Amino acid sequence: MIAVAVSEKCIEVNGHAGYAEHGKDIVCAGVSVLTQNLINSIEAFTDDVISYEVAPAQIHINYENLSEQSKLLIDSFFIGVCEIQRAYPKYVQII
Repeated sequence: MIAVAVSEKCIEVNGHAGYAEHGKDIVCAGVSVLTQNLINSIEAFTDDVISYEVAPAQIHINYENLSEQSKLLIDSFFIGVCEIQRAYPKYVQII
């Protein structure tokens, strides 16, 4: 199961969905793409400074004092993750 935690200062995404075999898991792929796109979008479209670590089955993003643009990008990320969780509730947990 993938666990997604969003707080005022960080986003943590941990685990594998286990929906399908490695390389064919659309749930893992969807959450991974949304998370990596969030990092890239904050860096490309804002002047905000974030730190992040990307490792197998883990992505951690840390931030402080975000602009309204970054907050909007995080809200968009959260909408996407919630939709994946709604469609695949056994594979994604939002905590």
